[in-house]
Amino acid sequence: MERARRILDGRTEASPRRQIVVVTGASGAGKTSAVRALEARGVDGVRCFYFDSIGVPSAEVMERDFGGGEQWQARATAEWLSRLDALSRDIRVAVLDGQTRPSFVFDAADRAPASDLHVALLDCSAAARSERLRGPRGQPELATDRMTSWAAYLRGQADARKLRVIETTSLTVDEVADELEAFLRTLVA
Repeated sequence: MERARRILDGRTEASPRRQIVVVTGASGAGKTSAVRALEARGVDGVRCFYFDSIGVPSAEVMERDFGGGEQWQARATAEWLSRLDALSRDIRVAVLDGQTRPSFVFDAADRAPASDLHVALLDCSAAARSERLRGPRGQPELATDRMTSWAAYLRGQADARKLRVIETTSLTVDEVADELEAFLRTLVA
């Protein structure tokens, strides 16, 4: 794909709705690498954000202050959607890299009333995830049965909701970014 792509291509809609795309997936699926590669392309009208940039509290703090990790994740997802919905209108597509449940995104839809919400799942084989986590990521402690179960749960959610799934097992980071960009283009066509 040509590097000098533009999403807006001169469109003249009076007040287009913003598209918010949450890119989710288990650790090692390639979310952050792909979103960073997409961000580096400088696509007009697209801005990328990273869920963990707000800080992730310890398990103890999540339990004490929010009632647990799931409750913190749901609340943080809703806060992110509110922030993204309030962005300047020149940002047509806000991409959020975050390991969150698709159900939390759609449950918090009222926090983004001026935007359309989408979720794209990045998924890979358990072997590829383990290799990435044990190798380049340097996080072998995440290559667990629990992470494999989380990936299966997310895939089930994506399949049940008919979400966009990008299978990253045999793709390069740039190829995954190409797939993401192609998906974004369908949203603003």
